[in-house]
Amino acid sequence: MKYFQEKAETMPLSELRKLQSEKLVKQVRHVYEHVAPYRRKMDELGVKPEDIHGIEDLPKLPFLTKGDLRDEYPTGYLGVPMKDCVRIQSTSGTTGRRVVAFYTQHDIDLWEDCCARAIVATGGSDEDVLQVAYGYGLFTGGAGLNGGSHRVGCLTLPMSSGNTDRQIQFMMDLGATILCCTPSYAAYLGESMKERGIAPDQNPLRVGIFGAEPWTEEMRQAIEKSLGIKAYDIYGLTETSGPGVAFECQEQQGMHINEDHFIAEVIDPETGKVLPEGSKGELVFTSLDKEAFPLLRYRTRDICILSRKKCACGRTFIRMTKPMGRSDDMLIIRGVNVFPSQIETVLLKEGYTPNYQIVVDRVNNSDTFDILVEMDEAMFADTVSVITGREKALVAAMRAMLGIGPTVHLVAPHSIQRSEGKAVRVIDKRKLVTDTQWLGK
Repeated sequence: MKYFQEKAETMPLSELRKLQSEKLVKQVRHVYEHVAPYRRKMDELGVKPEDIHGIEDLPKLPFLTKGDLRDEYPTGYLGVPMKDCVRIQSTSGTTGRRVVAFYTQHDIDLWEDCCARAIVATGGSDEDVLQVAYGYGLFTGGAGLNGGSHRVGCLTLPMSSGNTDRQIQFMMDLGATILCCTPSYAAYLGESMKERGIAPDQNPLRVGIFGAEPWTEEMRQAIEKSLGIKAYDIYGLTETSGPGVAFECQEQQGMHINEDHFIAEVIDPETGKVLPEGSKGELVFTSLDKEAFPLLRYRTRDICILSRKKCACGRTFIRMTKPMGRSDDMLIIRGVNVFPSQIETVLLKEGYTPNYQIVVDRVNNSDTFDILVEMDEAMFADTVSVITGREKALVAAMRAMLGIGPTVHLVAPHSIQRSEGKAVRVIDKRKLVTDTQWLGK
C-alpha cells in the first residue's frame, strides 16, 4: 500500500488548484455567514465573499491569530450550531486561555483520513501493530493517530502517554511495529530500553511517527539509532484539526501538506506579505473543509520553507520543512534571536544526549543564559578537569552557532526531569509580559 487515497494524493497541480479555488469560495461564504468575529474582520477590510473568486484572492482575506481565538473563547469562532458538533479538542492553555476546537463528524472523518495518509506514507498497512503513546483526552495527538490507525486497519494499542514500563511490555509482547509519540518521549523510550538490556534489533519496531514539538535532523538520527527504526515527522495544530495536516513520506525530504484540505502560505512575520516559494517565513493555513471550526489564514507562528519540487514518492502535494523555530517562541537574549533548535543541533553534533534545558533570567537588568546538558554515563565518569574542558568547548560551539555565549552546566545522567508529553526545554524567568498579555486578553 503506497497511498491511502491515491487519486487525491497524486492529483495534477492544475486540478488541485481548481479544487482549492472551488472549496475556498464556498468556505469564505460559510465563514462570513456563520462566524461573526471573522465577518467583522472582513468588513473592516471592505472584503465581501463575492470578492473571492479563487486561491489568487486569498491575500485579500484577513489573518487570524491565536489571540483572536482566545478573545472569543470558547465558541466565538464556531461555524455550525453546537448540536451539530460531536467532539472538542483543546490546546494546553499554558500561555493563556485555552483554544477550544469543535468538530462535526465530517470534520473527524477528514482528520482521520489525513492521519491515515501519514501512516501509509511511512509504509504502514493493515499488517501493522501501531502503538499510540501520544496523550489522549483534550490533546489531539492520541485521538488523531488512533483514528488514522483504525482507518488503515492496523491493530491499535491506545497506550496514551506515560507508564514507560507498560509501554515497553506491550510493545514487546504484542509486537508493535509503528510507534507514535513525541520525539522527546521516543528518545526516552530508547534510553529506557537500553537500561533494561533491550538492544535496538531486539524490539519489533520498524517505524516511528513523531510530532507535537520541534526536533532536529540530529535528533532524528539519534532516535533512529537508539530504537533501530526509521523516524518520520508529522505536523498539525489543534486549531486546524490536529496531527496529519502534513506528513513525511519514505523519502524523508520534507512533509507533504494535505492540500486538498488545507492551503499553505508563507509570509513575512513582520509585514504579513506573502513570500514566494522557497522563502523562509511564517506558515499560514486556511482550512478548506472544516465545518465546525473553519479558520481562514491562521498564523501558526511556525517558521519554515515550502517547496513544490517533485518528490520521488509520486505525491504532488507541496512540502514544508521541519519548523525552524517560532516567530513568537523565539528567545531574544541580550538582543540576539535564539531558537532552542539551534542549541539542540550543537549538542547532538558534539555527541551529547538531547536531554537539555535552557534557563533564562534577568539579573541587574542583564540577561543570564544558562544551558543544562546531561552527560552520559561514560562522560560522567570523567575527571572534573575533563568535564570543565567539555563545558568550555560547548560554550565555544554555542557561541559559533548563536553569536552569544551561554553558561553551560554539564549535569549528571537522568538529573533533568523527563517528559512523557511535550518536553519542557525552556524556562524563562524574566518578567517580559504583563499580566494582561499573559492571560491572552
